[in-house]
Amino acid sequence: MAQVLLVEDDAGIRAALSLALEDEGYDIMQAPDGRTGLSLAASEQPDLVLLDLRLPDVSGFEVCREIRQKSNVPIIIVTAQTDTHDLVAGLEAGADDYVTKPVNTKELAARIRAALRRLVREVSGRSLDVSRFGDIELHREAGIVKKAGVEVPLTKTELRLLIEFADHPNMVLSRDQLLERVWGYDYLGDSRLVDAHIRRLRVKIEDSPNDPRYIITNRGLGYRFLPGA
Repeated sequence: MAQVLLVEDDAGIRAALSLALEDEGYDIMQAPDGRTGLSLAASEQPDLVLLDLRLPDVSGFEVCREIRQKSNVPIIIVTAQTDTHDLVAGLEAGADDYVTKPVNTKELAARIRAALRRLVREVSGRSLDVSRFGDIELHREAGIVKKAGVEVPLTKTELRLLIEFADHPNMVLSRDQLLERVWGYDYLGDSRLVDAHIRRLRVKIEDSPNDPRYIITNRGLGYRFLPGA
């Protein structure tokens, strides 16, 4: 039984989500604030963290950053439907995915299953190959990316995206294909999730993110990776 840490200050939402996820077969630990969440994440090492961004003590962004510094546990953030700033900031803090309020519990359970499947694949199926393109080195086994010999700090999702691109050079990958291959969704995600991660990945590996040489946008189609750039 996978263990999920739920960090949520609203007692009613916390209780409802806990009951729904327990019905889906998950063992739920509850934290009413950020400090308790950080303590439980360190002591119990859950399989996944579900994190509200608006907490009364330590912000959800800071909780996400601190957990990510110590662990690769999947983190799903909860954000308001229209708050794109929170979404981007949460992903940059190290979150893998997001859900919007009010939370659809069936969709949330599906996202949790997809995140846990990704984690299993990463542990059991890593390649030993090292890929090189331009001034970028991708060390798959170690999960390290270097640009001009200097290590680039990528989140786990950014790393998965880069590996997917490197595995399909010169091919246009649609947002739906990326959602399915990187996040494990065939119907759940939206384009903001892909686009936000692409923007952050470009900032980290491109010399000029606004005029990229590696990850090219094909309008109306998706993205194409040019390894020989």
